[in-house]
Amino acid sequence: MSGVVEGQNRQGRPALPPPPRGPPSIARLREPVDREKTCPLLLRVFTKSGGHHPAEDFAARGKEPKDEVQIYTWRDANLRELTDLVKEVSQEARKRDAKLSFAFVYPDKNGRFVVRPVGMTYSHGNGRRLDDAKTLAELGFQIGDYLSVAIL
Repeated sequence: MSGVVEGQNRQGRPALPPPPRGPPSIARLREPVDREKTCPLLLRVFTKSGGHHPAEDFAARGKEPKDEVQIYTWRDANLRELTDLVKEVSQEARKRDAKLSFAFVYPDKNGRFVVRPVGMTYSHGNGRRLDDAKTLAELGFQIGDYLSVAIL
C-alpha cells in the first residue's frame, strides 16, 4: 500500500485534473462569472468621436488621453453592456444613428502600443447583432488592456 488514497495527492487534497491543452474553448470562454463572488476588474475606457485614438497617444505612461472613463466590470461583460455604459457618459454615443467601434489597446512584445479593433455595435441596437453578444474574454481581453471606443 502506498499510503496515498486513490484520487488524492499526498497532502490529502483531491487530485486536480490536468489543465486542458491548447487555446480555451468557446464553451469555457462563455462560462458566466458569478458576479456576487468574483471581484470585478478595472477597465480603462477611452472614447473619441470620429475614430480611435492613435497608438502614440498611449505611449507615455500617465499621459494617456484625457477622455477616460473607468468601469468596473467582469471578463464576461459583452459589447452591448459596455455600449450601454459608454452611453451613460457620452452624449455623442446616445445619438440614434451612432456606431461604436471597440478596440483593445495593449503593448506588443517590443513595448509599442497596438490598437486592435475587436467589434462594433450600434447605439440603439436590439442586442441581436453579431458583435453585441461577444464578451471581453471571447475577444482575447487581458487584464491591463485599455479599451478604445470610437463613436462614429
